[in-house]
Amino acid sequence: MIQISPAQTEDLIHVQAIAHQTWPHTFGNILSPKQIDYMLNWMYDLKMLEKQQLEQGHTFLIAEETGEKLGFTGFQIDQEPGKTKIHKIYILPSAQGKGIGKKLIEAIKEIALEKNQSSLLLNVNKYNEGAIRFYEYLGFVKIKSEVIDIGNGYVMDDFVFEMKL
Repeated sequence: MIQISPAQTEDLIHVQAIAHQTWPHTFGNILSPKQIDYMLNWMYDLKMLEKQQLEQGHTFLIAEETGEKLGFTGFQIDQEPGKTKIHKIYILPSAQGKGIGKKLIEAIKEIALEKNQSSLLLNVNKYNEGAIRFYEYLGFVKIKSEVIDIGNGYVMDDFVFEMKL
């Protein structure tokens, strides 16, 4: 049975490990290996994850089954007033299709509703067709496109999706 639980600071190493296993599979046909390495080293550095959790108000949830960490999400209540931003959600390739992503989104929805949030927001790479289909299936709607300069000559070329609560 899949269990979803809040990550403590010492659990962030699992967030990092899942990201490093998932990103090459998720983005291997979309981004260059150099950009993947750049983004992983920047976004999933343990000090950066700790800063997000301890200083920026990000909550991390980890999905596991029989002690094995299979996926995670990171989100922020009131990133915009009344809106919860899902910053990260990744499931190990070997665990995809088990409903883990849906359970993580449901857990975020519950927390957001308790905090009187009106919607969930997330960014998804414009070329990540599987993720786009998944978010649309769950009821997210594309509201805009954005290109974000992340340094080193790289950008994130994303759609922004929203789910009204």
